[in-house]
Amino acid sequence: MAEDLTINRAVSKKEQYESLIPQIEGLLFGETDFVANMANVAAALKEQFKWFWVGFYLVKSEELVLGPFQGPVACTRIKKGKGVCGASWQQEQTLIVPDVDAFPGHIACASASKSEIVLPLIKNNVVIGVLDVDSEFLDHFDDTDKTHLQSVINILLNK
Repeated sequence: MAEDLTINRAVSKKEQYESLIPQIEGLLFGETDFVANMANVAAALKEQFKWFWVGFYLVKSEELVLGPFQGPVACTRIKKGKGVCGASWQQEQTLIVPDVDAFPGHIACASASKSEIVLPLIKNNVVIGVLDVDSEFLDHFDDTDKTHLQSVINILLNK
């Protein structure tokens, strides 16, 4: 069943997340397919925030492999420790990069990307993937994004 989101960009970033997160919970309610849920999460985040790129990479063997996303075409495979996504996976922590050109080893899937946040998806103490969000603006992400995107990941991983 298709769902409509209530999008409100005329409020603070924190308030946007506070409005969107319950809608994501509702969107995922009763659905257990992880890929379908990742796809809807990526779409909901892209709709609300109009980020340049938002999506998931999943750990398969010793690489991150592109999963559901919204935005321009993307890198398909990323090695552990490479780029922001691979570094987040290796370090098992969220990375906020205000200027991707200043990040050592940044992988430029799209030259329009200027800043990035990557959060690991950790299940049973193992990184199973990452949520990657890119902006075409410098210094776009902060602790508000980190906190609320972690809440979104928690919802996703507990379905």
